[in-house]
Amino acid sequence: MAENSQKTTHFGDREVPEEEKAGLVHGVFTSVASRYDVMNDLMSGGVHRLWKDAMMDWLAPRPGQRLLDVAGGTGDVAFRFLRRAPSATAVVCDLTESMLEEGAARAEAQNLAGKIDWVVGDAMALPFDDASFDVYTISFGIRNVTRPEDALAEAFRVLKPGGRLMVLEFSQLPNPGLQKAYDLYSYNVIPRLGQIVTGDRDSYQYLVESIRKFPDQDRFCRMIEAAGFGQVRYRNLSQGIACLHSAWKL
Repeated sequence: MAENSQKTTHFGDREVPEEEKAGLVHGVFTSVASRYDVMNDLMSGGVHRLWKDAMMDWLAPRPGQRLLDVAGGTGDVAFRFLRRAPSATAVVCDLTESMLEEGAARAEAQNLAGKIDWVVGDAMALPFDDASFDVYTISFGIRNVTRPEDALAEAFRVLKPGGRLMVLEFSQLPNPGLQKAYDLYSYNVIPRLGQIVTGDRDSYQYLVESIRKFPDQDRFCRMIEAAGFGQVRYRNLSQGIACLHSAWKL
């Protein structure tokens, strides 16, 4: 009998066939789209806003740049980028159309609609030409991608020579005691908040589990280098709860 060679990956603490993960992730974000921004504030006590501001500080957006924000959802990062560089433009690409719809409505309210395009697309097979963006960002999204190495390869492809990659993602605390305390909070508080605010405990249970499955800072740096990027660096935020990774297409 032929051996079953079906590839699997993690969906939180579950092992699932690779071809099923994108659909499961899509279901998570479709379920929480309308309350996603409220939950971000509640889960982090608003600190996610400071992390995104730190991302912009390091990124230093410049006039005329074209940004691709992948897994950009409701547009938080794109809005910040355009406020720093008003003559820049942005494309927000996300697998979940309902998240993009929320973002487009926010853009209209903030008079930014003419500067942002909203595109449904997969991080592992971006619907854009080679060398078409100056900056590629992905915030709290790459851990949800079935094969992060494929997403990094696509980032390298669509960036112009001299283009900048920046990834903001949850990471690992170097202090075991702090990590244990953070785990207790994450597993016991966040799913309950999700149930109260969105009526969906399971989606936030997945989000907590997915953080624990993501590579630590040094291993993720090696993945970025393997995709072809140079000058790979990282900065821990809130002692490693989140981390910024920066790299260049040289």
